Amino acid sequence: MTILVADAKLTTSLRLTGVRPDGYHLIEAEMVTVDLADRLEITPGDGLEIVGGDRSLGADDDNLVRRALALVGATAHVRLEKHIPAGAGLGGGSADAAAILRWADQTDRETAAMLGADVPFCVVGGRARVSGIGEIVEPLDHVQQTFTLFTPSFSCSTPAVYAAWDDLGGPAGDNGNDLEPAALVVEPRLAEARDRIVAATGRRPRLAGSGSTWFLEGVHRDLGGRIVTTTPGAGSARAI
Repeated sequence: MTILVADAKLTTSLRLTGVRPDGYHLIEAEMVTVDLADRLEITPGDGLEIVGGDRSLGADDDNLVRRALALVGATAHVRLEKHIPAGAGLGGGSADAAAILRWADQTDRETAAMLGADVPFCVVGGRARVSGIGEIVEPLDHVQQTFTLFTPSFSCSTPAVYAAWDDLGGPAGDNGNDLEPAALVVEPRLAEARDRIVAATGRRPRLAGSGSTWFLEGVHRDLGGRIVTTTPGAGSARAI
């Protein structure tokens, strides 16, 4: 048995700089790996078993674990223990896919980008500047940081948020994330969650990726958030 740990990512800043003719969005972002992780157990066989997490998370061929296995031409039975919330902007599916790619010794970033914009970073891990459609990953020096994550009970669809950004004419966000205005259109309840945080702390949180997680730097235990810290190196798919 091989056991992999797939660490979540946090997008601390996100700018959308354009749209390619094929519809892919160009980004300028900074991402960090944090110590919230899924666990994958790989054994001989064929199949995907998902334990925990959102019950709506499917184990069919659209799952990123299955897609990653197909991409590298591998067959295995994977038991996936979900701890990273789905649809929360924390790269759970991308981290899982990156774990498979690293297990298969496939770390080419352009290949990883075929599975999603966050997958190349999750292959590299640590802290990095990410651009292009996610395939350009420039590692940065590790900075020890602590964040409090506030993930509501609902999720956000990444494709829907990007589509809404296009429909809105490509607005710039005023708080370090250009997808925030679009996410608020797709899921209006995000505003309620944000305003509760502002009322309790006097600080405006930032949206993680396409949502639904809001985050603040520092420790805010009294608000019921999840405390995470940044981790150095390529931790997004490490075998243990």
